[in-house]
Amino acid sequence: MFDLDLWREIFQSINKNRTRSLLSGFTVAFAILLFTILFGIANGLKNTFKEEFADTATNAIFVMSGRTTVANEGYQAGRQIQFKNEDYEYIKEEFKDKIEFITSVVMRNANASYRNEKNSYNLVGVYPDYQFVEKNEIIEGRYINKNDLDNETKVIVIGRLVEEDLFINESAIGKYINLNGIQYKVVGIFMDEGGDNEERIIYMPITTAQRVYGNNDYVNRINLTYSPDLNYDEALGFSSLLTRKLKTRFSVATTDQRAIRVFNMAEGTQQVDQMTLGLTVIILVIGFGTLIAGIVGISNIMIFIVRERTKEIGIRKALGATPRSIISIILIESILITTIAGYVGLLIGVGVLELVVGDKLEVYFITNPGVSYSLLIGATLTLIIAGAIAGYLPAKRASEIKPIVALRND
Repeated sequence: MFDLDLWREIFQSINKNRTRSLLSGFTVAFAILLFTILFGIANGLKNTFKEEFADTATNAIFVMSGRTTVANEGYQAGRQIQFKNEDYEYIKEEFKDKIEFITSVVMRNANASYRNEKNSYNLVGVYPDYQFVEKNEIIEGRYINKNDLDNETKVIVIGRLVEEDLFINESAIGKYINLNGIQYKVVGIFMDEGGDNEERIIYMPITTAQRVYGNNDYVNRINLTYSPDLNYDEALGFSSLLTRKLKTRFSVATTDQRAIRVFNMAEGTQQVDQMTLGLTVIILVIGFGTLIAGIVGISNIMIFIVRERTKEIGIRKALGATPRSIISIILIESILITTIAGYVGLLIGVGVLELVVGDKLEVYFITNPGVSYSLLIGATLTLIIAGAIAGYLPAKRASEIKPIVALRND
């Protein structure tokens, strides 16, 4: 049952001893504040890692060419390796049991215009499989298809921001964009989780790109995804085998690291997972260390408070107060201070992350720092329980002291 006199007495005690009440509250608030900021920054780093790989399939492999750095089989160093359509077909056929999707890529830069709007964009010639390798999501219209490849049609799929740049408030589907003096019909709009740069790209059939921009069968890169049935070790084995086969095909020395480069996302994904795990462990240690420091702080303060109120407790007992009532007053006061201070620390911590730290930390690769409310509530409850225990133990001992002993205490 609610005891008005009890609560009045508790608030009078807090008001009378403002310094110790503020000191107790500060210890708890600071612990929750620091806990919130640490976990928020940790989550911001995790978000950055996730965004770096958000726009590409996690089982993707990128095959890139460069110049040889080592002479081999009569060829001099410095030879440019150039992929062609036949190399794409070779990989597709040679490793068909290990490949899920595959596309070769032709990249150009294009000046695009529609009516009075103009801008420059990356123009990429692709196969239909590119949609799944790069995780493009069609939001209107369609993607490049086989018919477009076979007929070398002048159609394009544009990013969401390309549509916003050139078409302002109208739909781009069915409209024509001028790319370097040639008209192309827009058949699809896509979005990409990789960010603004990924949504300012224009895709066209690779056969059209090769005919219009070079009249050859050269490709800049070959992208593919390996079968989801392959485990991590098998995926690495596949990329190593692919590298050896291509070096043999182009007469490149096995020690040459630049002529043919094969990057497997499995390696990057594992490294990110390891970094994220390590970061989580470090933050947990620091975060819980902060909470423990807060618990120790509030415990010491509560022991001091009870010792300071020994005479008061003696008077209460002499006037007939029961041990239970004495414990209740100190315990409720401890819980009240801890709860209010914990909530204040939580609000300040969340406010710092959202209003002060958030935008400024992007330059340090910390994206959208934040922390789950369930974790914060759990940490606050931990401190409240600790505050209750911290108040209960010394109060229990003090309630057992005889009134005459308590009154003699200096």
